[in-house]
Amino acid sequence: MKSYCIKTDNEKIIEYLLNKFLNIDFPDIYYCHKSFKIYENVIIHYKDSNIEKFENIVANLILDTILEFYQEKIIKRIININYFYFDDFERNIIFENCVEFLKQDKFEIKETLFKEIKAYIKDNRNIVLEGVANFRINEYIKLIDNIVDMSVNKYIIEKEYKEFINLLKIFVNTSESKMEIIHLIYVNGESILLDKDKNIIQIDCNINNAKYLSDITFSSNDIALNTLLSILPSKIEVHIINEEDEFINTLKLIFENRIKICTECNICKTYRMINNIKISK
Repeated sequence: MKSYCIKTDNEKIIEYLLNKFLNIDFPDIYYCHKSFKIYENVIIHYKDSNIEKFENIVANLILDTILEFYQEKIIKRIININYFYFDDFERNIIFENCVEFLKQDKFEIKETLFKEIKAYIKDNRNIVLEGVANFRINEYIKLIDNIVDMSVNKYIIEKEYKEFINLLKIFVNTSESKMEIIHLIYVNGESILLDKDKNIIQIDCNINNAKYLSDITFSSNDIALNTLLSILPSKIEVHIINEEDEFINTLKLIFENRIKICTECNICKTYRMINNIKISK
């Protein structure tokens, strides 16, 4: 027979564990709930020979409990310690970024956590959940730490992007237009600029002449954007040949009501035919 005693002073965790046991479909496992002076205890007994399967069940039970009750605390603790200089609002955004990264499930979080818990319970029958969460899952916490760093970088980039967009909006709204209309043909992620007579406007590809670009490269169309900001037309008719993307969204943010999106005019149809692009209905 093999037994484990899971200890916690959190009644919600005890309730969670007991409910979890109701859904375990594995014979010869017995459990009970005992209250002692400091901890509430869930004691688990197994009376058969498939010890490996039993250990996996217990490890997964502890894993689910840590993800449910401790992961959020671990993330917030790392943010508060390493990035204390952000205010509460910013730290909350960073936390939400972490949650979104974790939803992508690309970081081997569960696999790492399972291995650490499994290794721990091989040699330990008394499992204090608070101690495991704080001191026994170091590789898992390193992964969370990396995800927090990624979340901070994402926040900083997005913040600088928004600030840059706001500066450009101010420039657009306070500067005089030099042209009535420009047609922007957007096909396969690249821009072609036409004047009002449908003649191609040459784009200066010398990055040194790009006055309105930030240090953030958010699109392959930075030079086209710089040209639009230099000419500053009163109206920009954007012809979407296949699909919109981040660059088009950026144009909408900067130029606002100067932008008109078109998908079905003769220009759109001509460039769609040239590029052999079919639009699904």
